[in-house]
Amino acid sequence: MNAAESRELRFLASKSSGEVSALLTHAREARWLLVLGHGAGAGMRHRFMEAAAGRLAQTGIATFRYQFPYMEKGGNRPDPRPILFATVRSAVSAAALATGDLPLLAGGKSMGGRMTSAAAAEAPLPGVRGLVFFGFPLHPAGNPSTERAEHLDRVGVPMLFLQGTRDHLADLSLLRPVCERLGERATLHVIDGADHSFHVLKSTGRTDDEVLDELAGTVNDWSSRLLRTS
Repeated sequence: MNAAESRELRFLASKSSGEVSALLTHAREARWLLVLGHGAGAGMRHRFMEAAAGRLAQTGIATFRYQFPYMEKGGNRPDPRPILFATVRSAVSAAALATGDLPLLAGGKSMGGRMTSAAAAEAPLPGVRGLVFFGFPLHPAGNPSTERAEHLDRVGVPMLFLQGTRDHLADLSLLRPVCERLGERATLHVIDGADHSFHVLKSTGRTDDEVLDELAGTVNDWSSRLLRTS
């Protein structure tokens, strides 16, 4: 299997919602498996998810992308929280079964990351040693607040926040104090000029591909430190 080849799997999200699809993107000489949930409006095959999985594979991080039930059924309204939480837990279990002994990370893009941390705050995710947020949605657009971050105090594993300076769902003047409150558990990496989708304007002199490289490199560096300290 080459560095960015994906294999489709299915697993039971919850008893009430049935099976959903997943994509396992292996990495040559993989050191981690990242269980990766999608954002609210786009599924596991969205171009950002595809590109991120490919870049992470190049650094030795395999990914297990999965669908939430509403997206699997072609809907546009996220499932109730109990179903979202159950899907996160089922995805972690399915990923562990699919890859054996690889240490686990979990997280996702926007909503996928927030639902992962909320599930972990409710009860630890078995085997997960850290959480990765690709654009943590701290608040709705135009309504700055920190209520969505209150559950993070109950998350017991290290967390990596990857955030753009133009992210309309995460005012950095609010997110920075949240990360400071979390102490050593939280690492904030800011992408200058990036929006919530990690798109950068041409005026920055950077490309979206360069941002993807930075994101993958940051996850790699952070996860390498986890391996050394665990």
